[in-house]
Order: sequence, then C-alpha cells, then structure tokens
Amino acid sequence: MNHKNLEEFWAFYVTQHSKPSTRRFHFLGTLSALLCLLSSLIFGRWILLMAAPISGYGLAWYSHFFVEGNAPLIFGHPFWSFLCDLKMFAFMLTGQMDRELKRLGKRPVLQVL
Repeated sequence: MNHKNLEEFWAFYVTQHSKPSTRRFHFLGTLSALLCLLSSLIFGRWILLMAAPISGYGLAWYSHFFVEGNAPLIFGHPFWSFLCDLKMFAFMLTGQMDRELKRLGKRPVLQVL
C-alpha cells in the first residue's frame, strides 16, 4: 500500500469509507472533536482537550470495526489519514461528498444509519 501523494491516498481512503454510515460516524467524530477543542478554549476546561481525540477517534474506529469491517487507516498513515478525515468532513459539510464519490468512480450506496 504505497501511495505516491495525498491524491492517490485520498482515492484509497474513500474506498475504505464506502458505506454512508461509516462516513457519518466520521463526520460526527470530527465534529465532536472540534467542538471539544473549541469548548476547551472558550471555557478553559483543559479536560476537554483529552476528550477531543477520544470522541473523534472513538466514533470513527467504531465505524471501521462494526460498520465497514476494516481497520482504520490511521495506524498505517497517521498524517495523511488525518488530512483525509478533514477533507471528507469538509466535503460532507458542504454537501459535495456524493459528487466526489462520482469523480473517483464510486457510486454512493444507499443505506440507513
């Protein structure tokens, strides 16, 4: 699994997040981590800094083990995986993830969370 650049890794990343439920769990995990970080800055509750990765990765890893049935990519490529998590979050936030799936030649799978 050697990827020459982030764009190649992104295409592989999307295959490992093929189910809509997996992408939704990732979205919720990233959102909860960002809210924990923001709350820790606003309210000065530094314990929330520890809650950020627990909530973020906890939801994402749950989706890999119990929904997608594969291992999280963070173990092999932590930096690129983190960047792709943020990229997927941005695409989902702006409603562009289905278009990105089509661009990469993947069809969105209809599935209920």
